[in-house]
Amino acid sequence: MRLAGIFSLPLLAASAFAQTPEPPAINAADSAFMIMATALVLLMTPALALFYGGMVQKKNVLNTMLLSFMMMGAISLIWVLVGYSFAFGKSANGLIGGTEYILGKNIALKTPYGTQTIPAALFMLFQMKFAIITPALISGAIAERVRFKAYTLFMIFWSVLVYTPIACWVWNADGWLFKAGALDFAGGTVVHLASGISALSLSIFLGKRKSVEAKANNIPFVLLGAGLLWFGWFGFNAGSALAMNDIAVNAFLTTHLAAAAGMVTWMIVEMIRSPKGKVTAMGAACGLVAGLVAITPAAGYVSIPSSILIGVAAGLVCVFAIELKHKLGFDDALDVVGVHGVGGTLGALLTGALADPAINSAVEGSLKDGRGHLMVVQLQAIGATLAYAGIGTYVLAMIVNKVARLRSSESAEVKGLDHSYHGEQGYVIPPTGIPSHASAVAAERMIEAAAENEPVMK
Repeated sequence: MRLAGIFSLPLLAASAFAQTPEPPAINAADSAFMIMATALVLLMTPALALFYGGMVQKKNVLNTMLLSFMMMGAISLIWVLVGYSFAFGKSANGLIGGTEYILGKNIALKTPYGTQTIPAALFMLFQMKFAIITPALISGAIAERVRFKAYTLFMIFWSVLVYTPIACWVWNADGWLFKAGALDFAGGTVVHLASGISALSLSIFLGKRKSVEAKANNIPFVLLGAGLLWFGWFGFNAGSALAMNDIAVNAFLTTHLAAAAGMVTWMIVEMIRSPKGKVTAMGAACGLVAGLVAITPAAGYVSIPSSILIGVAAGLVCVFAIELKHKLGFDDALDVVGVHGVGGTLGALLTGALADPAINSAVEGSLKDGRGHLMVVQLQAIGATLAYAGIGTYVLAMIVNKVARLRSSESAEVKGLDHSYHGEQGYVIPPTGIPSHASAVAAERMIEAAAENEPVMK
């Protein structure tokens, strides 16, 4: 019997080897879908530049847009050289990835990453677009008062030291929050909460602008940017399924409905709060973005009714959250904290409360110890992201500021950052014979007075 057992070992080993699952084959349809989704996510960064650029003063429009736009260059290189490896390389401790992909090595074109059905290189490219837009989001909070070169240097280090560890925790199969069962389908904590709390830290570090109450220079830019963000967000969320399947379709659908619900809710709140029942274009744009932010961690996990609920909640909460800056005394120029920070937090919590295993079987593992346990895990993910990104950003700002001063000079801020840092202007100064700036302001005041039914002369 013992000899029989010994001789049977090779057969058992061969049987076990034969049962080892084969690595998945690359699927052409999934790959084509992900190429499209990757392109859509990249579109979101120029869209964000338009969205932010329309909100600032005329003298700062190019600088504000370039703070987002230049991330497509700088962060693309940083990601392929080091960021991807630290985020998605094999991790021994669940805190940071390994070094196997450093300098772009071992990123396969013909074999998939993990259990996916798309090439590893395509997965890397898709994740690159997330790494690009996350630091771009932060720029909205500190617009009109940051030195361009110093900010670029800061964001290069931020993307490596702050973003990549959080991405590893939540999305890497070896990450400690991933193993704990945290749910973040497309970036509620990794992208929006991390950028929102970092924006708060950086805005506190830099201090307030000299002119805080300046009006938006181009609201049509804001609407165009918001519309393109909505369009690109389908790649952001539906693409996070990493395949052309029912989960991708669900994510597309829930993303659209949450954006719609967020916009309508924000507009209703504005109408109720306004003395004359007015609804603003800026409010509509911010409302749809709030809905998109909140649905991002939940898009592939929740049902249609739940997505509408998430959008409504985002519209209700974020419309009041943007007023925190006035109550707490920090200068969040373009409401990054109120929309992305608060919206990301809300979305992460509602993901835990509403995630449905009937929509996505991946939820079953997170619910194995009950809904209450999942909510605790979601709170852990929120707390860890808030603490690490918030403190890490402030400390990094202190260090970079020693090397290259982050805050713009008062003269540069008064003159305008477009002229001071780029030698360009977003708007041409009218030549002689065309109404001056003072005349244009007076004309604008007359239009506003007529709209408000109040006398111009008092």
